[in-house]
Amino acid sequence: MKFGPASPRDAIGGVTVHTLRQGPLVLKKGTTIGPTEVEALTRAGIKDVVVVRMEEGDVSEDVAAASIALAVGGEGIHVERAFTGRANLFAARPGVLVIDRAAVDRINNIDEAITFATLSAYKPVVEGEMVGTVKIIPFGVEGRLRDAAVKAAGRDVLKIAPYVIKRVGIVSTLLPGLSSKVIDKTLRVTAERLAPAGASIVAERRVQHDERALSAAIKELLALGAELVIVFGASAIADRRDVIPAAVTAIGGEIEHFGMPVDPGNLLLIARAGGVPVLGAPGCARSPVENGFDWVLMRLLAGIKVTRSELMGMGVGGLLMEIVTRPQPRAKPEIEGNNVAAIVLAAGRSTRMGGPNKLLAELDGKKLVRIATEQALASKASEVIVVTGHQTELVEQALAGLKVKFVRNPDFAGGIASSVKSGIAAVPETCDGAVVCLGDMPLIDAGLIDRLIDGFAPDRGNLIVVPVSEGRRGNPVLWARRFFSELMALDGDVGARHLIARHAEAVAEVPVEGEGAFLDIDTPQALEAARRG
Repeated sequence: MKFGPASPRDAIGGVTVHTLRQGPLVLKKGTTIGPTEVEALTRAGIKDVVVVRMEEGDVSEDVAAASIALAVGGEGIHVERAFTGRANLFAARPGVLVIDRAAVDRINNIDEAITFATLSAYKPVVEGEMVGTVKIIPFGVEGRLRDAAVKAAGRDVLKIAPYVIKRVGIVSTLLPGLSSKVIDKTLRVTAERLAPAGASIVAERRVQHDERALSAAIKELLALGAELVIVFGASAIADRRDVIPAAVTAIGGEIEHFGMPVDPGNLLLIARAGGVPVLGAPGCARSPVENGFDWVLMRLLAGIKVTRSELMGMGVGGLLMEIVTRPQPRAKPEIEGNNVAAIVLAAGRSTRMGGPNKLLAELDGKKLVRIATEQALASKASEVIVVTGHQTELVEQALAGLKVKFVRNPDFAGGIASSVKSGIAAVPETCDGAVVCLGDMPLIDAGLIDRLIDGFAPDRGNLIVVPVSEGRRGNPVLWARRFFSELMALDGDVGARHLIARHAEAVAEVPVEGEGAFLDIDTPQALEAARRG
């Protein structure tokens, strides 16, 4: 691949390396130079332009990224169409992400032009969550390098192990002073943990903290068809000879491992009885906050055996003291409140509308973008930021007279992620969070935005606030400042839904009625329906 400056005429067939701006001329990075571009460059007085040219044997960035992504994607993985040298991989089903780390390392060591990044191994994922991305750094690579990366992939570098265990039995042991409310809460928390895997508690028993009583309860749950038994002890397991492990061995079970280098979660017991896994839960498993118990539980639900060596390999990264919903011990607590900015995304090209800018379409005599912006201004939001891009001047004219802060997104054509990042970058340091609104959702009113702001409670762990109706999550979404760095890492035409799934423990749902939180005007038919309805 050739790289370097050339005169406009000599650059024909090359691809621009940088975005060029000269007077009225804007030539985007990645543009293939043709006669029209030559004329525009000459008219603008540009003598040289830096371009890349493919040589024989080279493949373009998109072709290379797509080839490698398809090679690494295994069972349960969906590969999105490559764009700007990036091919993203998504979970096609819920489950646990299984990664061949050696293969990932082999691919990344082939050449600096080829990069492959993934989520952490064994992370529980939801359908539609991005799990990996292949990015080609230059505009193209030698075909032999692409071929080497494909060969290095082997089979199933990334795959989603589906959840297979659905029936879970729970035994809680009792000692004086242990409130029934604690056990009730433990059951609720456990049911919530199991729900993403489609598993449920089929039976629960409460018995004295006694070896014989516990053995009988475990045996009963196995007879009822439990595929996994979890024991919550009234007293923590202190030794392999303690009550819970002794009860398992008394019915012919086997202790596979006790303890793990994850904190919280140290006092975890993994055993097996009658071919069924039995977990002796650490005390932290009564809390909804992520801990070592989660790491083991989700793997077991996906039918993945957790060996002793794998457990003892969890030490690096096993100090879970900065879980998003729990400040680091002894650290000065963050002061957070309800000073929330509103971001209105109004930069899109409205491609599904077939031409016209949907944000400038009118509903009841008012442009869609103005409806959305006025409602944001009428809410409790401390500031309203409007992100523009496509037809910036026309959008700003439509909002004339409104007290908003305009932010222009020069990369709007790349997708919604760039607009989210532009808006987040403009949020004042004094704001504790931001509610991200879409300019094409005219039924979102100030009242709904206010309810999201009212539901934002960092001290209670309510850090992401979403509207919900009949199990569906809609828009807008309010994000605490501590997630801004992750929002700034978004890429392409991908929103932030996967972050909501990643931080499920931080999500607060606000019940809503009607379709307002779900209706966006994407097509002429949707606009016409809104006008009729």
